[in-house]
Amino acid sequence: MTLIVRTEERGIATLMLDSPANRNALSAELVGALREALAACAADDTVRAVLLTHTGTTFCAGADLTAPPDPEAFVGLMREIVALPKPVVARVDGHVRAGGLGLLAACDIAVAGGASSFALTESRLGLAPAVISLTLLPRLDRTAAHRYYLTGERFGAAEAARISLITEAAGSAEGVKDVEGVEDVEDVEGVKDVDKALAPILDGLRRASPQGLAASKELVTATVLRSFDQYAEDLIARSAALFASDEAREGMTAFLERRDPAWVR
Repeated sequence: MTLIVRTEERGIATLMLDSPANRNALSAELVGALREALAACAADDTVRAVLLTHTGTTFCAGADLTAPPDPEAFVGLMREIVALPKPVVARVDGHVRAGGLGLLAACDIAVAGGASSFALTESRLGLAPAVISLTLLPRLDRTAAHRYYLTGERFGAAEAARISLITEAAGSAEGVKDVEGVEDVEDVEGVKDVDKALAPILDGLRRASPQGLAASKELVTATVLRSFDQYAEDLIARSAALFASDEAREGMTAFLERRDPAWVR
């Protein structure tokens, strides 16, 4: 079964997460397949940048609770995205949950459509956003990190852009046609779909030299890579301990059974 579909156009290699049966959840297989695809892009001189996107209505639902990846493998995947000598751009037009936000935050640039939603649901499962903090905390507004780490609330693309989780929220056409005097969504300033928002970004990457891109990315990712070297081992251990706990077992069982866990009041 192919979990990653690769296409290429004018130097941009598109890697599409294609596991709709589990909403592109981070299974051991998906993590392994994505790492292999990224390594192939890194070795391909015709690839200027990588566009990471998805099938279906979900970019990534977080860890696959029925077949979770080894934490070290997932940390390795995030680090490889950060360290890849070519820019990685996320194209999101759907839902992102839990570990999927860590994957998204590892990308250099991210654009999300108006139908997108985001949530760090770990605290509701007896877990914590442990290893994904390696990519999330250097990026997120600190006040927002406190709120969404703790509450697990869902938020939209505009809020994701405000707190620096994503680069840009592409305008949503939802409800725009009902506005008086508007016959076409193109008449509304700022309303554009994900691909229109991505077009100038991808054009800019195509105009940059491979050496220039690699050297520039190295500058902006140096601090994040140092945090991997310093904190990854501890966070992997912390994540493993949480997953093995009684509360996490109750939280994950309740999630799979579509009920509230015992601690909900």
